[in-house]
Amino acid sequence: MMPTPVILLKEGTDTSQGVPQLISNINACQVIAEAVRTTLGPRGMDKLMVDSRGKATISNDGATILKLLDVVHPAAKTLVDIARSQDAEVGDGTTSVTLLAAEFLKQLKPYVEEGLHPQTIMRAFRTATNLAVNKIKEIAVPVKKDDKQEQRQLLEKCAATALNSKLIAGQKDFFSMMVVDAVMSLDELLSLKMIGIKKVQGGGLEDSQLISGVAFKKTFSYAGFEMQPKSYENPKIALLNVELELKAEKDNAEVRVKSVEDYQAIVDAEWNILYDKLEKIYKSGAKVVLSKLPIGDVATQYFADRDLFCAGRVQEEDLKRTMMACGGSIQTSVGAMTDDVLGQCEIFEEVQVGGERYNFFKGCPKAKTCTIILRGGAEQFTEETERSLHDAIMIVRRAIKNDSVVAGGGAVEMELSKYLRDYSRTIPGKQQLLIGAYAKALEVIPRQLCDNAGFDATNILNKLRAKHAQGGMWYGVDINNEDIADNFVACVWEPSIVRINALTAASEAACLILSVDETIKNPRSSVDGPPGGARGRGRGRPHAH
Repeated sequence: MMPTPVILLKEGTDTSQGVPQLISNINACQVIAEAVRTTLGPRGMDKLMVDSRGKATISNDGATILKLLDVVHPAAKTLVDIARSQDAEVGDGTTSVTLLAAEFLKQLKPYVEEGLHPQTIMRAFRTATNLAVNKIKEIAVPVKKDDKQEQRQLLEKCAATALNSKLIAGQKDFFSMMVVDAVMSLDELLSLKMIGIKKVQGGGLEDSQLISGVAFKKTFSYAGFEMQPKSYENPKIALLNVELELKAEKDNAEVRVKSVEDYQAIVDAEWNILYDKLEKIYKSGAKVVLSKLPIGDVATQYFADRDLFCAGRVQEEDLKRTMMACGGSIQTSVGAMTDDVLGQCEIFEEVQVGGERYNFFKGCPKAKTCTIILRGGAEQFTEETERSLHDAIMIVRRAIKNDSVVAGGGAVEMELSKYLRDYSRTIPGKQQLLIGAYAKALEVIPRQLCDNAGFDATNILNKLRAKHAQGGMWYGVDINNEDIADNFVACVWEPSIVRINALTAASEAACLILSVDETIKNPRSSVDGPPGGARGRGRGRPHAH
């Protein structure tokens, strides 16, 4: 007699478990890595993604690509998450993280198939990661912070390395200078929000400029705006969060008036309130009035008659940056317009940039903020430039905070690989194989750099292994001459924190995926209708009890 099968889960529930499940998760991660594999390095290709609305994005940034891929596979999503975390934490190296994690899994696949327990593998991996991270810290080259000139050169090298693999690699010298200037002008906190990036179509890339101060697009203006002066020297700046226009009555407010005079009095009161506000602003001595809320046409003309400049509907972010740069504070009423709440700068002017007009505030006393104005032909191109600069800015911030660098171009990975391989020979047991696999997986970065540039990867990797075994620890792939070179001398540098973060994130992700041995996927409940008792199963209506 057959035992009756126990049905535990709702029908249609997809469960898979055990080794086949692990293998399928590993395969899913391989597919994700394939998507970004070719974007690694200076010879990397770009991807063109079109989303459901038909908006095209061209990008070389691993995190951006993975964000736009709509990944449904639950295990593969972890790879997308580590790429994002790398992007948020250090800004660059998103492709490397994904590649490393996938390669770790690929090297482990045979061991999993043979039935090696995932916990053993994870233990070995944690050991290997700790060893690798300590080794990076040991060989990283510290930077002298006291020597400003030297520190600046180092930061430029790091920025240039980050921009090497991007679309704007041709202008990397120009942009790395710009990025370092931008970051150096910030205060100790180095907050990203204080660097504004504005994109203006038209012009060449070289027309991009860095404003030490604030710049934002001319806001929507009313009649009388063109009569206002467009440049001032040493103006006082009023930052408001006040509406300067005649208000429409609040909805369904009711005022009963008996005579025309009463009505006139109400209208006059409105005008008087407005004029009173304007007068107070004018008396405060401010020459530039910025407000987050609209400034109406009456106010615009009032200001124009008195030689003031005003801009309404300024975005909050821009207002805040102006406040940080020029001092002062944002006022919600005009009652207390004293000198200490007004900002100041040396020059205010309105300038034509491409097809747009921009308001520039230069020479700010408290300038802890700056604005980069990007020029470029196509919209996708300027957007990609912005993403690339974001990466470079993050890298420079990291390099200032953590003052040690390592050589890029696959040099660190090869050195770690050699170190771990040597280490694995000294320990017995399964750990030896697994740490060896970890070491082999690290070689994916230099190998991929070669593949993307069209070199013979096996040949170059053999040369690299030999060189590292002889003690050339900074040798990596030389993209320009299809050979190997000392990348530290060649100034391919990156902050060591990038590599440390990449290794820890990748091995964490690999361990996470290994530790999953069963997926239970509930069916979409909308198909079955609301789960109810006897109702909905029958054809008729439920009885009215």
